[in-house]
Amino acid sequence: MPDPTGSAVLAYVALGANLGDARTTVVNAIAALNQLPGTRVLRASSLYQTAPFEASGPDFFNAVVALHTTLSAADLLTQLQQLENAHGRLRPYINAPRTLDLDIVLYGDEVVMRPDLQIPHPRMLQRAFVLVPLAEIAPGAVTAGQLAAVADQAIQRV
Repeated sequence: MPDPTGSAVLAYVALGANLGDARTTVVNAIAALNQLPGTRVLRASSLYQTAPFEASGPDFFNAVVALHTTLSAADLLTQLQQLENAHGRLRPYINAPRTLDLDIVLYGDEVVMRPDLQIPHPRMLQRAFVLVPLAEIAPGAVTAGQLAAVADQAIQRV
């Protein structure tokens, strides 16, 4: 449900996939995000290829997008999960390989602590596949120290 005030919030969403045609899936998902109600993609990072981190399977393709959205954080999560499901996302176990993974990384200045949604994303500072593309499109959102802390994780712009 859109924010009743109609105020747009700047949100950042991380995308990743490592099953099927993962690269195409991420590109198509970026386009699909632009079709969500009350939502517009402002910027999209380059695509990055990474080895699975705390996961298994083939390499991932990752990106981060900046969105203006009038959806609440909870409604944005619902829309993202519907998009994941439309791409065949299954959750057989934690960190299983996936056809599409969409995570709200930041949602304005909001802090959300619910069982199904935590913003800022609780593990974003541990993941180069989030920080590097986020730094590309929002340099002020990531510090040099945060990037240095994940510098040992292989990530390649494709």
